[in-house]
Amino acid sequence: MRIALGLEYDGSAFYGWQTQPGGQTVQDTLEAAISSIAAEPLRVVCAGRTDTGVHATAQVVHFDTGAARPPEAWVRGVNALLPPTVAVRWMREVPQEFHARFSARARHYRYLLLNRPQRPGLWHGRAGWFHRPLDLAAMQEAAALLEGEHDFSAFRAAQCQARSPCKHLYRAEVRREADFLIFDFAANAFLHHMVRNMVGSLVYVGKGKYPPAWIAELLSAANRNLAAPTFAPDGLYLSGVEYEPHWGFPGMEERALFQHHFADAGKPIIG
Repeated sequence: MRIALGLEYDGSAFYGWQTQPGGQTVQDTLEAAISSIAAEPLRVVCAGRTDTGVHATAQVVHFDTGAARPPEAWVRGVNALLPPTVAVRWMREVPQEFHARFSARARHYRYLLLNRPQRPGLWHGRAGWFHRPLDLAAMQEAAALLEGEHDFSAFRAAQCQARSPCKHLYRAEVRREADFLIFDFAANAFLHHMVRNMVGSLVYVGKGKYPPAWIAELLSAANRNLAAPTFAPDGLYLSGVEYEPHWGFPGMEERALFQHHFADAGKPIIG
């Protein structure tokens, strides 16, 4: 049978998603736990690989197994064998034609940027940081220029293995919540480091180094050397994967990350 799992993880302690000879990746950790429950070696396929230090609130994976286990074994049983920073949220038995990566219609990423003079303490490893004030209106104007179908070579890592740099970005939004700037992106697919590179360039606009129209110039030039440096991975989250409704998966986009309340304000920082 083929089984799909939804999971979340804190990527701070992992060398990214993809398996490595030395282990210490999310894939290695998850496969060890699942294989123990199945009593056979298993491999998992994910919807979207995440880099070192990148988190996920809504990753999706699938695997094939001949082991007959009750549904709770693939959730509670696997969770009992995982470290505290990785958790399975749900499972579904799916037909063989389902593929965690190739069946996905879109992926959502969120970047949390702490924008205040003081470095993060509580949010260390969970949010990016920029110490100078940023112009939200300018960043919103610049982000809107990213939406649509473009050649995103200016935001593509040199080691990217994608066949084409052309992607359709359905959503590129920035908003402020207290000391945080929250970036939300959705696309049919993303290039390696694409979100972190877009965030870095939007920060350049926000601090006044370039006007919003600079983003359109970067898209036209398709030259990675002209854009801003890659921003830190700390604040990046794979926050949703969209599939056709007939697969029957739970709603995957996490629009309410970290429901933390101020003692004096009584409202969430993020949400």
